[in-house]
Amino acid sequence: MPMEWINYQQAVRLYHAGQVAYACGSVLYRVHGGINARTGRRSVVEVNSILATHGTNKAIHGGYVPPLNNAALFRRDAFLCLYCGERFRPHDLSRDHVTPLSQGGADHWVNVVTACKRCNNHKAGHTPEQAGMQLLAVPFVPTHAEYIYLQGRRVLADQMEFLQAHFPRSSPLRRRPLQ
Repeated sequence: MPMEWINYQQAVRLYHAGQVAYACGSVLYRVHGGINARTGRRSVVEVNSILATHGTNKAIHGGYVPPLNNAALFRRDAFLCLYCGERFRPHDLSRDHVTPLSQGGADHWVNVVTACKRCNNHKAGHTPEQAGMQLLAVPFVPTHAEYIYLQGRRVLADQMEFLQAHFPRSSPLRRRPLQ
């Protein structure tokens, strides 16, 4: 299972500690170490784009809910206002509560959508029905693999293939070109 993004220093530590079960994908870095006094050879660690480590992480199984943040939310909704359907830059978007907090709604993945500031202001403290607005997509809670993608880094092709293999078959992220 995909777990998290790590930097090359963390990856080298995993190799050094013997925690890498296997590596796949392309080689991203070649980290050169010191020269061994006995052998005269210089150490080199090749860091691949995908590392599998030993062990399991029980936290991502079962009831895992990733933390909600605007960057991941906007990416989940493809930077579209889910009321007017237009695409916007992140600074022109806002988090809209489908059932407003003032009406007992929660700040949770299934109750929030991306909205342009104009539509969010128009909807105000109402539900879409009360405001006469139609929601263009159903909000969903991303799985752990989807959340890793949504965290907003530049994803390499081999990493994307690995992540998509762990997306649910019904994932809305499968049905659209990924940025």
